[in-house]
Amino acid sequence: MILEIQGIATLPLTQERSKGFDDALKTYGYKVTARQDAQFTVESGTKVAANLLQAHKKIDAIWNHDDDQGIGVLAAIKEAGRSEFFVVGGAGSAIAMREVQADSGVLKATVTYSPTMAASAITLARLIAQGKGMSDLLEQQVPQVPQVPQSITLASETVTKDNAAQYLPLGFES
Repeated sequence: MILEIQGIATLPLTQERSKGFDDALKTYGYKVTARQDAQFTVESGTKVAANLLQAHKKIDAIWNHDDDQGIGVLAAIKEAGRSEFFVVGGAGSAIAMREVQADSGVLKATVTYSPTMAASAITLARLIAQGKGMSDLLEQQVPQVPQVPQSITLASETVTKDNAAQYLPLGFES
């Protein structure tokens, strides 16, 4: 049984995350059993997780879209005394990374947003304004192509206990 705790269900961002999750699970013959949105807040994360934990007596995994709401999700899990499953979060907060690094609970991984995305966007805007290509863009994850593409997808890193120390300096405090 796989549960998904979304951010705000009506946002295209949330819908894209859910579709990507569904597609990845389908590749391995799995599907989401239940999903509910938690509005990206600690309070709603606690409430939604508590409701899902009550409704599902057997859980294998939970994917939580946001590390900030994940504070509430993890609090509800701890309050319920449940630990038979693992949780993967998203956003790459320092709090989540420290939890992953400690490996003392159900949170086993988080996925980062590229911490350099704002800097890369500003650099790219400067290159466009100067009529240049992308050859002097230093972002490692961006392919070096001579023309500016319509969109650029930066890599998201998966943070586990094995590499948390490497990514922790990039985590944001919430």
